Amino acid sequence: MRTSLLRSGVNRGPGLLTYGLLLLLAALSFFPFYWMFVVASNDTSVINDIPPRLVPGDRFMDNIRTVFGNVPFGRALINSAIVATVAAVAQTFFSALAGYSFAKLRFKGRNVLFVIIIATMMVPLQLGVVPQFLLISRLGWVNDLRALIVPATVSAFGVFWMRQAVQAAVPDELIQASKVDGAGTFRTFRSIVLPAVRPQAAVLALFAFMGLWNDFFWPLVVLNRQDSFTVQVALRQVQEQAYVTDYGVQMAGTVVGTVPLFIVFLIFGKQIVGGIMEGAIKG
Repeated sequence: MRTSLLRSGVNRGPGLLTYGLLLLLAALSFFPFYWMFVVASNDTSVINDIPPRLVPGDRFMDNIRTVFGNVPFGRALINSAIVATVAAVAQTFFSALAGYSFAKLRFKGRNVLFVIIIATMMVPLQLGVVPQFLLISRLGWVNDLRALIVPATVSAFGVFWMRQAVQAAVPDELIQASKVDGAGTFRTFRSIVLPAVRPQAAVLALFAFMGLWNDFFWPLVVLNRQDSFTVQVALRQVQEQAYVTDYGVQMAGTVVGTVPLFIVFLIFGKQIVGGIMEGAIKG
């Protein structure tokens, strides 16, 4: 039976056309990063070449030295790493805790409160900048990394994501069994819920890390001292210090600022895909 199915082509794997299409899409996705490196390794005149230059030059290290010489870029990398790591871990934990509460705990006003949290996702970020800045200023956190970390410790999307994950991964019977065994609410969350939603929590943490690393608007508002700059604000400062935009230097800084994201994705990329696919299958 199996032989006849194989001969009829039912179990045929992907053909050359499929692999060719995937390679083409991969090349198109990778090309902007390659072009960024080409510009970063040449002087700024390469951007106007016709036909465009597709071969890297020999000025990459010179442009890198210019970036680190114009602004404390190394400090900016450290600041971004601290903000993105601490805030991503905190956001994952508190979002998972809130998601568990909305998914499995019964309390008055639960549905109304959840709808309000989801509704905040429709409010543009810019509308809250002035009151949030006034609050940060009163706390004395201007030019302080706490101004970036504390507001990002929880997000409406994170609460929604983890609520859905808990509902799909943790049956009510398991929660009831833990109560019968004498486990409290937090112990149940720590020992049962968190291990069950680990793939989805990893996805949220990585998305939060990337979003915080790439954030530009809010750090630009609250940071104006060079030793407190994050990567994106430091890149803007590099551009402002020149009378004419030096695209080679700008792209060199962008390459350096993008490398940590590539490293994180290469290390944890399987967890991102696995967590998304697991949530899709359970959903």
